[in-house]
Amino acid sequence: MKIKVGMADLNVVLSPGILYTLGLGSCVGIALYDNRTKIAGLAHIMLPSSKAIKNNQNKAKFADTGIEMLIDKMVAKGAIIDNITAKIAGGAQMFTFQNEVSDLLNIGQRNISAVMDVLRDFGIPILSQDVGGNFGRTIELYSSTGMLVIKTINHGTKNI
Repeated sequence: MKIKVGMADLNVVLSPGILYTLGLGSCVGIALYDNRTKIAGLAHIMLPSSKAIKNNQNKAKFADTGIEMLIDKMVAKGAIIDNITAKIAGGAQMFTFQNEVSDLLNIGQRNISAVMDVLRDFGIPILSQDVGGNFGRTIELYSSTGMLVIKTINHGTKNI
C-alpha cells in the first residue's frame, strides 16, 4: 500500500506500507521510523514555526507542531518514542537573492534548522539527511525497512 503525503500534510503506516511525498523544494520531509514495531511516519512541512501565525488550522504545515503531531500519531499506532529515529530531506534554496535579506528569505535553511531543533528537543536522532542544494526532491519511506529513497531530477536517486 502506497500512501501520498501532500504538502503541509503527514501520515503514518504500518509495515509493509510506503509513504511518499512529491516536490520538496524549500519544504522538508521528515521520515520517522520505529525499527522494532516497523511503524513509519512522514511529514511534509512548509515553514519552520507556527508561533507567528494566528488562527492556524493546519499543524502539519510547521516544523514545531507538525513533528509533534506526527510523533503522537505514531505512538497512538504503537510506536515507542525511545525507538524512533529520523531521516530528513529537502530544504533547498530554490531561488537566489542578491542582498542582505537572503538569510530571511532562505526558508529552506530555516526549515532545516527548525526540524533539527525540534527533533533534538524530542530526543530523536537523525540517522541521515539529504538537505540543502538548489533542487527539488521526491521521497519514499518504506516501513518494512526504514529506507528513505530520494529521487531528484539531474541528481539521481539515493537511498538513505
